[in-house]
Amino acid sequence: MPKVDSAKPKKIVLAYSGGLDTSIILTWLKNDYGAEEVVAFCADVGQAEELDGLEAKALRTGASKCHIRDVREEFVRDFVFPALRAGAVYEGQYLLGTSLARPVIAKHLVEIAEAEGAGAIAHGATGKGNDQVRFELTAMALHPGIKTVAPWREWDFTSRTQLIEYARAHDIPVPVTAAKPYSMDRNLLHISYEGGVLEDPWNEPDEDMFILTVSPRKAPDEVRVLEIEFERGNPVAVDGRRLGPADLLALLNKIAGENGVGRIDIVESRFVGMKSRGVYETPGGTLLWLAHRNMESITLDREVINLKDSLLPKYAAMVYNGFWYAPERVALQQMIDHTQERVSGVVRLKLYKGGAWVVGRKSADSLYSDAYATFETDHVYDQSDAGGFIRCNGLRLRIGRMLRGGGDK
Repeated sequence: MPKVDSAKPKKIVLAYSGGLDTSIILTWLKNDYGAEEVVAFCADVGQAEELDGLEAKALRTGASKCHIRDVREEFVRDFVFPALRAGAVYEGQYLLGTSLARPVIAKHLVEIAEAEGAGAIAHGATGKGNDQVRFELTAMALHPGIKTVAPWREWDFTSRTQLIEYARAHDIPVPVTAAKPYSMDRNLLHISYEGGVLEDPWNEPDEDMFILTVSPRKAPDEVRVLEIEFERGNPVAVDGRRLGPADLLALLNKIAGENGVGRIDIVESRFVGMKSRGVYETPGGTLLWLAHRNMESITLDREVINLKDSLLPKYAAMVYNGFWYAPERVALQQMIDHTQERVSGVVRLKLYKGGAWVVGRKSADSLYSDAYATFETDHVYDQSDAGGFIRCNGLRLRIGRMLRGGGDK
């Protein structure tokens, strides 16, 4: 029998996915940590068939009960779309699929813990990763007094190989094997693949690994044209068909995935300080980011675009590092959402064998005027005015050169 620490919580709500780590943790919390009751909680953020049989598995593994909440609509509406309005991309490539899912999961995890009268929550994030920060910062922001149990920072296991051995010893079914040693995390925005054979950034991912996207070589030989409509920065329709947030993203995932769009293979900088290699499929999100950027190009003032762009790395880092509920992210979101009031219209894209590009955009709030931009004869712009404009902007350059002793006086 494990030694019971009276200071340890007796009832714990575990963020449970049914994967390797949380399956082990559920048993470990009872057998080794000393918890009397473990309640499993899973937020449905779009894991699809991964949820099949999850409740039965949790109960078999030792959970007293298993809560599964469908939060897909909330996830897309209140987390994915705000980040889309911000144009958030971490380190120029990552569309923050996992980063955006963690705060909504943690929000409901805390709510379940309160409803269950549990003294603590637990998660399966490792002590090397970003998710531990995201879960725990959210818990602190929403329920300052709740305790968090992070087994990867407490137990004696040092590798996932040891976890597999523990699972076999305790008859715990887990989806990870020596033949498939990477970890996978799925939601409506993306699928991430990390660890195992992917830890060497020189190793190319196996084509059989991908789920949401076909290989560009196997994509259709025909160009797929589609239109995405926006209202106040939010996508609301695809090809004229109005859809709710979750259904719209799911449809774009299907369209983009069938055409091989949305794969990236990157090395990113974790918040804790190390580099990490990740392979991601973000088909629908890739189209939304591209279309939204182009919608802004004709509806936002130049200086507003420049200001917004200067703040985007900071916004993306806030989300990546787990500060979704921090006051600075909330304040910045309010400013960003103000810029989106006129970001409405339609963007037309073409997809072909892994590529996606914009071929048209229109908006009732467009700032583009062909009367001013035309290369033909116009009566609204005096081209001779540009000479004075250039001289004024070049004055400091001329003065700088003259004072250094060069050029004309």
